[in-house]
Amino acid sequence: MTRYAYLGPEGTFTQQALLSWVADAEHEQVPFGSVDAALDALRSGEVDAAVVPIENSVEGGVSATLDALASGDPLVIVGEVLVPITFVACARPGTTLAAARAIGTHSHAWAQVRGWAGKAAPQAIYVPTLSTASAAKDLAEHPGEVGYDVAVCAPIAAEHFGLEVVGHDIGDMTNAVTRFVVVSRPDWLPASTGRDKTTVVLYQRSDRAGGLLELLEQFAVRGINMTRLESRPTKESMGSYCFSIDLEGHVQDERVGAALMSLHRVCADVRFLGSYPAAAGTPISVDPITSDAAFVAAREWLDRLRHLGG
Repeated sequence: MTRYAYLGPEGTFTQQALLSWVADAEHEQVPFGSVDAALDALRSGEVDAAVVPIENSVEGGVSATLDALASGDPLVIVGEVLVPITFVACARPGTTLAAARAIGTHSHAWAQVRGWAGKAAPQAIYVPTLSTASAAKDLAEHPGEVGYDVAVCAPIAAEHFGLEVVGHDIGDMTNAVTRFVVVSRPDWLPASTGRDKTTVVLYQRSDRAGGLLELLEQFAVRGINMTRLESRPTKESMGSYCFSIDLEGHVQDERVGAALMSLHRVCADVRFLGSYPAAAGTPISVDPITSDAAFVAAREWLDRLRHLGG
């Protein structure tokens, strides 16, 4: 039986993503209080895989996940799940929005309901929590200790913890989506499907003019499209950054392999975080001059030239 860690407690959107990933497969779910704790459990062998949030269509990358994957013992992403996000406001029976003094939720959720909160409860302050589900759980179990009287969470969390919904579908942005990744230890990779993503973290040798351009050119000249590019501090010194990148293609693709080899040559370090099927499932459009056949033909041509001199 496969043991999955996920960002808990029960009722998080992460658990929803996990349930979507495993479908009817036999498995065990193990909730953890933070992304770091879930990934540490995977590294130690306590679990077989972990599901964590990595990107939101409103707030962008989830810094806790990006940083945890960029450091520590290597891990790889083996899949992704897209979850439409719908929020509710909930409270203990008898509490109204008009009387709310504070609202608790995760920072990414708060970014998606600030407009609603400013209109529905302008007097309420914001209190950050470890997750949307923990906001509901703590309010239900420790109402006098949490510092807020309304929680913003998934509908399933409000129901699970017995709270009363005082605001339905409260997100500021319609069609908000969060992307979750399934992470494993680096002992296997999904096969290439033609609809894949590859994730890497690039570390520059030095901070200099044109340095980032030099890295990005490795993708551009090979016709590789990037779907996400974010800078993250390395925490070594002020102004020291690495670059977390998602790109279309699989490490087995000739163009992707060639780009990674060049990056390995020019970067201080390249952390490979996996090649895996994209959740959207859209076939990747590849220019004929950057197809696998074109790269193979070019290599064979060079081999013939070298043979003449051998």
